[in-house]
Amino acid sequence: MSNEERLVSRFEELIAWQKARLLTREVYTVTRNSKFSADHGLSRQIQRAAVSVMSNIAEGYERANPNEFLHFLNIAKGSCAEVRSQLVVAYDIGYIDTDCYNQMMRLAEETGRVIGGLRQSIIRKRTGQGLK
Repeated sequence: MSNEERLVSRFEELIAWQKARLLTREVYTVTRNSKFSADHGLSRQIQRAAVSVMSNIAEGYERANPNEFLHFLNIAKGSCAEVRSQLVVAYDIGYIDTDCYNQMMRLAEETGRVIGGLRQSIIRKRTGQGLK
């Protein structure tokens, strides 16, 4: 995939990466609260999963190969699901309240949907079914 074939010139311009960046920032903010921060295992796990979302989008994009980009987007989407699962744990054990849980889940779900949309766009382009 040459630069001419790309709609954006840097991974930082991808909406999926921007959403993942916001998700990561919010995860770090939430995991700094006293209850959550005391659980080093869960707080580090959810932080790593959030960072993985944005990192895999970036790495896949920089590979400049549609097949590899799809592979890394799949990993990013999986990491996004991991964040959602860990948010459930944090909520169930009282580290975050209902409002925080709902806000974070909406952001994680939206990030996953945007990644899924990017994947579908690449698949359509690859199979010659370009956007109409």
